[in-house]
Amino acid sequence: MTRTAPPTTPARQQEDGATVGGGVPLLVLLGSLTAVGPLSLDMYLPAFPAMTGNLDATQAQVQLSLTTCLIGLALGQLVTGPLSDRWGRRRPVLVGMIAYALLALVCAAAPTAPALAAARFAQGFAGGMGVVVARAVVRDLFAGRAAAKYFSRLTLVFGVAPIAAPGVGSLVLQVGSWRAVFVTLAVIGLLLAAAVAWRLPETLPAERRSTGGLTETARTMRTLFADRVYLGYTLTQGFAFAGLFAYISGSSFVLQDVFGVSGTTFSLIFGLNALALVATGQANARLLDRHAPRRLLVGTLVVGAVAALGVLGGALAGSLVAVTLTLVVFVGSLGMVMPNSTALALDTHGRHAGTAAALMGGVQSVVGALAAPVVGLGGEGSALPMAAVMVGAAALSLLAVLTLARAPR
Repeated sequence: MTRTAPPTTPARQQEDGATVGGGVPLLVLLGSLTAVGPLSLDMYLPAFPAMTGNLDATQAQVQLSLTTCLIGLALGQLVTGPLSDRWGRRRPVLVGMIAYALLALVCAAAPTAPALAAARFAQGFAGGMGVVVARAVVRDLFAGRAAAKYFSRLTLVFGVAPIAAPGVGSLVLQVGSWRAVFVTLAVIGLLLAAAVAWRLPETLPAERRSTGGLTETARTMRTLFADRVYLGYTLTQGFAFAGLFAYISGSSFVLQDVFGVSGTTFSLIFGLNALALVATGQANARLLDRHAPRRLLVGTLVVGAVAALGVLGGALAGSLVAVTLTLVVFVGSLGMVMPNSTALALDTHGRHAGTAAALMGGVQSVVGALAAPVVGLGGEGSALPMAAVMVGAAALSLLAVLTLARAPR
């Protein structure tokens, strides 16, 4: 049996994160670990057009490296989450960050697009180890509205990654090839490993750890899949992430190839969207003082769905201004969707937070991974495939929260 302290009382005691939470240093570290995903996905986006020529590959083949990285992120979380419930939080994430750095160097040496896709899968797996532990640590320390607030604060930190990543990638490309981008990721991985060893506390004491092995993990997974509300919020976030990933995988080609913007302008637009996500995440933390997480979640999903329709309209009209403005609204809405859906999904599963966070992250990554090839297979030279996938993902996300995640009567 797994023994766990009741989640609600400690969450109230630690709402500001000052006692056990470690304050700002822990916030920055957890945000940085969560940022491994966007860093891995976004930093080499400006290099996509050049990579197609360098690797003698098609757009879809280059985009496949995004998909395999996401699948790796999913499996890394699914494997590591239950292990962190059993072994504690520090050990898995330290191993993961060291492996991430080494595998980034393997990506840098990839001779072909298929080889890069395979290496990206392994790199994503290692990166997923840090992402899932960061979520589990937050749930160890907080619950309910306090958890939603803390996840919102994390947005301020990991939101810097998509703002900075394409710009950093563009700067690296001025002095080196796309391979130098992965060398940079290797350095970041090593720095995170050092930070984990130095600053990450163990938030899961031995008396609260799982001791049942694979049998208990399988039982926990069955419990999670049987929880309609948990599954609903997990799918809500997964479909929302699919919309975001359709934008991530397609925006470089749409903005640079279809609308003819420069690599620098693309980085600025990408950064503006990420800044919108950060801003709404911080607004979410304040709004939680007056509104319930679910109410904010449903409202922003509606806004996101309308914005996705706006992107589709702009694509049909061939308007760069319309596409850019509606993208800002769509991506910005996710700054409220992600923290609220995460907190609501994990709220009743504090006893096995690592496994619950792992399943949530795995579903998110797998559903998101499906978006990239669909955008790529929709054809080149048009913004319509990206916009259509975003509309479908937004509609499914809203449907999931209104049906599966509906509170039981």
